[in-house]
Amino acid sequence: MSRVVAAALCVVFVPALVHTQAPAGVTATPAPVFTDAARRERLAGAFAAIRESMPEAAKQIGAPGLAWGVIVDGELAASGAVGLRDVEANQPATPQSIFRIASMSKSFTALAILALRDEGKLSLDDAVTSHIPEFAGVALPTKDAPAITIRHLLTHSEGFPEDNPWGDRQLAIPDKTMSEWLKQGLPFSTSPGTAFEYSNYGFALLGRIVSNVSGMPFGDYIRSRILTPLGMRSTHWETSQVPADRIAHGYRRNGERWIKEAPLAHGSFGSMGGLYTSTEDLARYVAFMLSAWPPRDDAETGPVRRSSVREMQQGQRHSGLAVFRTAPEAPLTVRASAYAYGLGSTQDCRFRIAVAHGGGLPGYGSTMQWLPDYGIGVIVFANLTYAGAGGIGRAILEKLAATGALKPRTLPPSAPLLETRAAVTALVNHWRDAGLEAISADNLLLDRPLDARRQEVTTLRESLGTCAPEGDMDAENWLRGSFKLACQRGWLQVAFTLAPTTPPRVQYLSFTEGRPLSPTLTTAARRLASATTGPDDDLASLLAPSLDGAALARQLAAFRSDYGACTIGDTLSGNGSTNARVRLSCERGKADLALRAAADGMLERVTLSGAEPCVP
Repeated sequence: MSRVVAAALCVVFVPALVHTQAPAGVTATPAPVFTDAARRERLAGAFAAIRESMPEAAKQIGAPGLAWGVIVDGELAASGAVGLRDVEANQPATPQSIFRIASMSKSFTALAILALRDEGKLSLDDAVTSHIPEFAGVALPTKDAPAITIRHLLTHSEGFPEDNPWGDRQLAIPDKTMSEWLKQGLPFSTSPGTAFEYSNYGFALLGRIVSNVSGMPFGDYIRSRILTPLGMRSTHWETSQVPADRIAHGYRRNGERWIKEAPLAHGSFGSMGGLYTSTEDLARYVAFMLSAWPPRDDAETGPVRRSSVREMQQGQRHSGLAVFRTAPEAPLTVRASAYAYGLGSTQDCRFRIAVAHGGGLPGYGSTMQWLPDYGIGVIVFANLTYAGAGGIGRAILEKLAATGALKPRTLPPSAPLLETRAAVTALVNHWRDAGLEAISADNLLLDRPLDARRQEVTTLRESLGTCAPEGDMDAENWLRGSFKLACQRGWLQVAFTLAPTTPPRVQYLSFTEGRPLSPTLTTAARRLASATTGPDDDLASLLAPSLDGAALARQLAAFRSDYGACTIGDTLSGNGSTNARVRLSCERGKADLALRAAADGMLERVTLSGAEPCVP
C-alpha cells in the first residue's frame, strides 16, 4: 500500500455511539477474500495501455487537460495526466493538479450527514423543518404529501424539480439569499417520496443542515470531520485556497479555442458541488469508501463507521432500468440504477455492483467510479465545461477487466455450511433417519415427508454409488450454499439453505443428479451444437414424432442469430440417457442445452436457454 493512502487510513477516529444490540459472537463469520495470488501483478499489466490511451481520450472529449488514477486495494496504484492545466501559461497537468469535482462533492455532504447521525445529533427521518426553520415556508404540493425529511434530500426524492444547469450557477449565493428563497416557497415537480428527481437545491439544504446541527460552517465541519482525518490536505472549498501553481483552470470550447471560465465562488450551494481536489487526495477518499467492504470484525479505523460508509453506497431510491447494446454486434446488457446517499449505485451484466458519481460545472467534468466487491476504483478529471469523463472511467475498468484479474472476492464457507456439507455427505453414503432429523429445521420434513426424502436419497445412492465432496463449496452467503459430490457413476449437485435458528438448521435441501452422456445423447448434443453454425437438414432423423421439427428449426435460427456458433462443454445434470443439461460455449456467451429423449433415444424435447445474467 502506498504511504499516501495508507497514512490516511491509519487514523483511528471512532465516534461515540449508542449500541442497542449485542456485539458479534465469539465465532467469527468469514469475510470474502481474493483468491488469485497474482491478482495485483496481473491488474498492473493494464497500466501501460491505460496510460497510452489518455491522450486520445482527452482529444475525444476536447479537454485541455486530463488527470486520472487507479486505486487497487487502498493504494493509488497508477496515475497520470495529459494536456494542460493552464492553457495561457502552457503549464502541463499532473496528478498533483487540483480540479473542481462539482457534484462529486455531494458524497462528502452525505458522509457528513451520516457522521452527525452516528453521533446521535440527527435522524435521517427528521423533518427538514426541524433543522432549517425557514423551510416551514415551503408549502407541500398536495394535502397528502409527507413531510420532507433528510432522507428525501439524500436520495433526490423530495419532489423538487431537476435543476441542472440552473443549480450550478447558484454555487456562490449567500446563506441569506437562500433563506429568503425558502420563505417565498418552492415549486415541486412531483410529490415528495414518489420519484427520483436530481436536485442540487436539495443538497444545498443538506449543507445548511450540517452547519446548523454541527454549530460550525459547513466547510469547516467537512474539513475537521472528514478531510483532515483522511489526510486530504490538497482539498479545498474556496478557489483562493488552491495554490496558483497547482490549480487546473476551467475552460469551455468556442470553435477551435478554449475560453477560460470565471471560477464560481463557494457559497450556500457549495455543498452540492464546490469542492476542489487532486487525484492523489481523492484517491484517499475512494480508498476509504472501498475500505468499508467487506463487512468484517476488524477495528474501526476511519472517520465514519464502516457500516455507515457501506450504507451510503447502496441504492436507496430506484432511478432507472436500461436495456441496450453498446454496438449492433455487442451483447445485450441490462443495467438497474439507484441513487444512494450522494452516490449512484448500479448493477449490470458486467459487474455485480458499481458505485459512482460524476461532476460537471462551467469549466470542469469529472468522474469517480469503484467496484466494492473487486477492490478497484477509478478517477478521471478534465478541465472542460461538462466534459464527459464517465466513458473514460468505464474504459479504464474495461482495460483492467481485459487482464482477466478483475474478479470479485470469494466468500469462504462458514462453519455451519461446512458442518451441513459433512452431514449431508454422510446421509448420501449411509442413510439414517435420525441423521436427517438432527440437522432439519421444523419445516423440512413437513414440506416433504421423511419417507420421500429417504426414498430419493436411497435411489440416488443405488444409481450413483459412493460419493465424496469435490472442489470448493460455493457459499452464496453465511447460511446458503451448494457443493458437488463426485460419485462412482456420476455426481450430485447439492444445494441447501439454513434457517434462522440457533444452531442454524436445514430449511431447504435439493439434490440434482448428473451422469455422463450416453453415446446417443452425445451425438444428439453435438448435432444440435453444430446446427448453430447453419441449418442441418438431417436433424429430423433425431426427432421423435411428438417434437415439432419446424418449431425447433426456428428456435435454432433465433439462437444462432443471438449466440453464434457453439460447441458442447460440460454436462451439468441429468441421468445421461433420457435427459441431460449440457453447457454450450458460444461466440457471444454461454448457454444451456436441455434434452429429453424417449427410451429409443429419439428426442422428445429440446430447449436452448442463456446461462448468464444477460444474453447476447
